[in-house]
Amino acid sequence: MNKPVKDSQAVDFWRSLHYFSLYRLALSFVLVFFAIAFSKALSLGASNWKQFLFASLFYAAIVLLSFIPLRLRWPRFVLQLALQVGGDIVGLTILSYVSGGIRSNIGLLLLVSLAAVGIISRGTITLFFAALASLAMLLSHAYAVLYADADISQYVQVGLLCIAYFAVAWLTHMLAKYAVDSQELAQRRGRDLFSMYEASRLVMRDMHDGVVVVDGEGMITQMNTCAERLLHKGFNPGKPLAETFPLLFGQYAVWKQTGVVSRSTLPLDVGVQARLRFVSLDLDASSGAVIFLEDMQRVKAEAQQIKLAALGRLTANIAHEVRNPLSAISYATELMQEEKVNAGQQRLLQIVLDNTRRINQIIEDVMQLNRRDRAQRELFDLAEKLHIFIQEFSAAEHIDSNTLVLLELPNIKISYDLGHLHQVMWNVCRNALRYSSKSPGSVVLQMRIVDDQLVLAVQDDGPGVSAEHQGKLFEPFFTTATEGTGLGLYVAKELCEANGARLEYRDKEGQSGACFQIIFRGLDRYGARREQGR
Repeated sequence: MNKPVKDSQAVDFWRSLHYFSLYRLALSFVLVFFAIAFSKALSLGASNWKQFLFASLFYAAIVLLSFIPLRLRWPRFVLQLALQVGGDIVGLTILSYVSGGIRSNIGLLLLVSLAAVGIISRGTITLFFAALASLAMLLSHAYAVLYADADISQYVQVGLLCIAYFAVAWLTHMLAKYAVDSQELAQRRGRDLFSMYEASRLVMRDMHDGVVVVDGEGMITQMNTCAERLLHKGFNPGKPLAETFPLLFGQYAVWKQTGVVSRSTLPLDVGVQARLRFVSLDLDASSGAVIFLEDMQRVKAEAQQIKLAALGRLTANIAHEVRNPLSAISYATELMQEEKVNAGQQRLLQIVLDNTRRINQIIEDVMQLNRRDRAQRELFDLAEKLHIFIQEFSAAEHIDSNTLVLLELPNIKISYDLGHLHQVMWNVCRNALRYSSKSPGSVVLQMRIVDDQLVLAVQDDGPGVSAEHQGKLFEPFFTTATEGTGLGLYVAKELCEANGARLEYRDKEGQSGACFQIIFRGLDRYGARREQGR
C-alpha cells in the first residue's frame, strides 16, 4: 500500500503548488491595479513610479509563465517551487525598493510566500528561503543607503523583518512536520481500520451464524449472508429493523427494555428456527446491538454428524459381535426344527427363530444409518420412479397394484439419492400398509407444491396415530406393533435429512388415517425443480 500513499502525496504537493500559484497571480494583478489606480495615494512607487509599474507587469508576466511548467509538471516539483519562491523574493524586493524600501511594507508580503513554502514543501528548505529573503532585503536596504540616501537607522526595521522571516519559516516548518506526522498517523490508523474492517467483513461473511448489526435508532447497518438466508430477505442498509423484520424486532425491543430474551428460539420458516443472542455495542442497550441468529438446523446437523460417527463404530461392532453368534443360533435352531420334536418344543424353536430374524432386521436397519452420510444424489423424475416403486412394492408385499394410488404432478425432478428414496418410501409405505384396510386406494401417494416446496404425502385409511404417540413416532425402537423393530420411521427420517429433505407426520383433523409428508425444502435451493406449470 506504500505506492498509492506516495502517489496521493505527490498529487497533494502539486495541488498545493497550484493554489500557491493562483495566490501569486492574484497578488500580481492587485499590484498592477494599484500601480495604475492608487499608486500616489498608497505611496507605491514613491521612488520611481514607472519602475514600479514595469516591475509589477514583469512580476505578473513571470507568474503567468509559471503556469506552463506547472501544467506540464516539468521540471520536478522542488525545482518549480524554488523558482516560484525565488521569483517572489526578487520581484517583491524590487517592488519594495522602488516604493521607498522598508517604509512601503511590501516586504511583509514575503511572509506569506515563506509560510506557503513551509506548508507546501514540509521540510527545512523553508529556512533556506528565509535566509535568501533576509539577504535580499538587507542588500536592497544597503544599496538604498549608499545610492538613494535612505535612513541608516532603518536597518533595525529591516533586521526585525528578517527575524520575522526566520520565525515564520521555523514556525511553518514545525507545523508542517506536525502535519506530516499527523498525516502518517492517520494513514496508519486508516490502514489498521481498513484491515480490521476487512477482517470483520470476512469473519461475518464466513460465519455459520446470522449476524445483524443495529444502531441505537433501530436501523440495520450490517448483515451477513447467513442472516439473509435465514431471514429470506436481502440487506438494505438504513432500513429500520421494525419494518424489515417485525418478528425479530419484537424480540429486540423486549431485550432492549428488560435486558433479557423472552424467547430462546425464533421461528423463521417451516421447520426452521434460530436461537437468538443479543450483544450490546456499548455498556447499555441504548446504543445499538449485534443480533446473533444461530441456525438450529446446522446445530442439529453437527450433532447428527457426531451421532453418526458414534453409530458407525457401533454398527461395526454389532456386525462383528452380534451377527456371527446370531447366525449360529439361527442355524442351530433350524437344524433342531428338522428333528422330531413335540408341538411345544416346535413352538419354542419357532419363537427363537423369529426373534433371531427380528434382531437381524434391527441390525440391517441400523447399518442403513451408517450409510446415511454417503448420499449420492442424482437428478431424476420423481413420478416416474414412484411408478416403478409401486410395482416393486406391490409385488414384494403380495398386494393388488391398486392398493397404492399415486396422484402425481408431471415433470417434477428432484436431486436425491435414489437408493435412499427407495428405502424411505419402502419404510413409510410398509408402515401405512400395515395399518390400512388393504383395499384398493387405501394408501394414497400425493405430490403437490406448497410454498415453493415439493411435498410428497403418504396417506392411509387406517386409525391414525394417537396424540400421545405422535411425539414419539420418529424415536428409535418405538413401535406399537409386536412384529416391528421401531427403526423404520427413524431410518426414513434420517435418510431424508441426509438428502436435504424432511419427513414429518401431519395430523389431518376431521379425517381418518395417518399422513406422512416428505418435504423437499425449496425448489430452487435444494435441487428440486419444476420444468412446467402446475
